[in-house]
Amino acid sequence: MIDLLQATVNSPGTTSASYLPIGLQVLFVVGLVGFLLIITHFLGPKRQTAEKLETFAGGIASHGDARQPMAINYFLVAILFVLFDVEIIFFYPYAINFRALGWDGFWAVMMFVSFFLCGFIYIIKKGALIWED
Repeated sequence: MIDLLQATVNSPGTTSASYLPIGLQVLFVVGLVGFLLIITHFLGPKRQTAEKLETFAGGIASHGDARQPMAINYFLVAILFVLFDVEIIFFYPYAINFRALGWDGFWAVMMFVSFFLCGFIYIIKKGALIWED
């Protein structure tokens, strides 16, 4: 691994001058963002009315206490969504390299899908997606 890194760093096409365009772009972006933040601060209106300073809650008048108990199903579904959403991210490298990976890659992906399918069946059997209020 170290030899590969040293070969990459010491390759004939890699010099500090080749990073100059990236450095210039970073400086330009940071300068532009800073300039825009400063200029909007000075040029923007500064009318602070009572209505503007009031907390905005989606246009609905707020009522009650924010500390009311909430069903765990909302959080469970969110966690399951993240879990199965991350699964999709792992398909991207396979989709890009599926010809190079051949049958070994195909069976590895099938094993990966089967593990998640087993987890999904477990979730269904446990009733994690059944909502009863």
